[in-house]
Amino acid sequence: MGRITGNGTISRRDALKLSATAGLGLSMPLAVVASDSVKTAAHSGPGTLSTPRSAIAKTQYGKVRGFLDGGVFTFKGVPYGATTAGENRWLPAKAPAAWTDEMLTLTYGGNCPQNLHSWTGAQTFIQDWDDGWISEDMLKLNIWTPSLTGKRPVMFYIHGGGFSFGSSYELPSHEGANMARFHDVVQVSVNHRLNILGFLDVAEIGGSAYEDSVNVGMTDLVVALKWVHENIANFGGDPDRVMIYGQSGGGSKVTTLMGMPNANGLFSRAAAQSGGGGNIPTREQQREVSRQLMKDLGLHKNDIGALQKMEWARLNAAGNAAVMKVNPAGAPMSGPMGSPPRAGWSPSIDGKNITMRSFYDGAPDISKNVPMLVGSVSEEGNRMSQHPTEEQWHANLAKAYGEEKATALVSTLKQAYPHKAIQTLSYMCSGAPGLNGLAMRNNVVKMAKQKHDLNAAPAYAYYFTWQTPILDGLPGAWHTAELQFCFDNAKRCEQGTGNTPEAQALAKKMASCWATFAATGKPSTATLKWSPSDPTNNQTMIFDNQCHMVNDPDGAARKIILA
Repeated sequence: MGRITGNGTISRRDALKLSATAGLGLSMPLAVVASDSVKTAAHSGPGTLSTPRSAIAKTQYGKVRGFLDGGVFTFKGVPYGATTAGENRWLPAKAPAAWTDEMLTLTYGGNCPQNLHSWTGAQTFIQDWDDGWISEDMLKLNIWTPSLTGKRPVMFYIHGGGFSFGSSYELPSHEGANMARFHDVVQVSVNHRLNILGFLDVAEIGGSAYEDSVNVGMTDLVVALKWVHENIANFGGDPDRVMIYGQSGGGSKVTTLMGMPNANGLFSRAAAQSGGGGNIPTREQQREVSRQLMKDLGLHKNDIGALQKMEWARLNAAGNAAVMKVNPAGAPMSGPMGSPPRAGWSPSIDGKNITMRSFYDGAPDISKNVPMLVGSVSEEGNRMSQHPTEEQWHANLAKAYGEEKATALVSTLKQAYPHKAIQTLSYMCSGAPGLNGLAMRNNVVKMAKQKHDLNAAPAYAYYFTWQTPILDGLPGAWHTAELQFCFDNAKRCEQGTGNTPEAQALAKKMASCWATFAATGKPSTATLKWSPSDPTNNQTMIFDNQCHMVNDPDGAARKIILA
């Protein structure tokens, strides 16, 4: 969730911040800079894309026709549910209408209606953001596979953006072709309901048919996972080896799914990246928002039809305004560090679909046998629009943690990273309650311990510290930076990676670990041994130009915040 502005809209920059986001300073040979760009389709050789009859797969609703590119069968915008517009708003996802002809699945589907991101400049450049297009007919998924036969592990990626915005293709790093091409997996990504469309409780307004309305944004994901379980074999995937993973808000969706009874058995591995363990509100808190919304709109308390016909922008603005009125002034947003919980656009405990604050109050017993990856990046608090001096950084920390802790934090981080600029160090610990590198490290340690305490399947921790050469290296390892690597997309994401040889090598290592984890439940590869984490040592894999295991990286600094 994000800051609600005076006109009732949510700033995308602050949603990224609080969710679960002339000189390039680049030195490399010209051959690397001029290498083939998948992103811009600047190919110097013969093309590899075709639409053969072999690129047709069966689903339970009808056949879909995709395309073949570089040996990868690609299907985009495959429906797993019907439109959620009109009378379907806030109802559980309905099955799409079956079709008899082949459905062309060549392009991405629409994204859930959302406010476009407001931040520009360097931040947008390094992430290469794409807002895409919006539609309430957004229950679509995308599939990349090297073959339509076989039984490969399935990697089911859930996008970030808190629970308010984002999409399966918002970043070029989400492109799944290289995972299928080089790592022999079936890659899947998904869109689902967000913000007021995914998390408004209208049960009191519309009656028992809307009992699940408060969490349809999450039950959509369960429906998508059921689709995978029932159909992925036709795309060369193994329904018994499904890994769910997500970054930022996607990590929070992963940890929520791990505690949802109706998701039990639909996945066998999980990864929460730079997010997870949200302090979600109660259902009664969410109902206060609904009551306030109806009052503000001047609608009869049972006029569900008016809400279903209302244009999304007006509905969303009114909903955001109601959220502001219901929550106490200064109450923290829902998130890993939020306390007490705040009402708004996030999952909530409804006693049926969601019964606990998974990985906030504890690890869910129903997922105790699911091995887990959990980790973060060093510069989570990256804000390329902010260029603090050391004095300004210190003042920011003092406001958040007090003068004594601020002095200790500045001293500890400067000593640990003498070559990093103050601007980059400020991204490691910005004082913000959400995207803060050290605070996120504390959340990772907490979640790993909770998983360990179940005494069942282990948690494997990581810390991504690779520093980009782009923009003089100032962005560091920003929030979302690791996605370029665990998807093996260093080339496609060259605005962030520079597509250097070092970036290419790291991408191969990380993607291999993620694919191996999907296949076996263990992330170790032939060249990189990765041991589970325990609360005593906090064993953590460092992903950098040199990858290695470390006990409790940045432990001294992160403990200052906890003291």
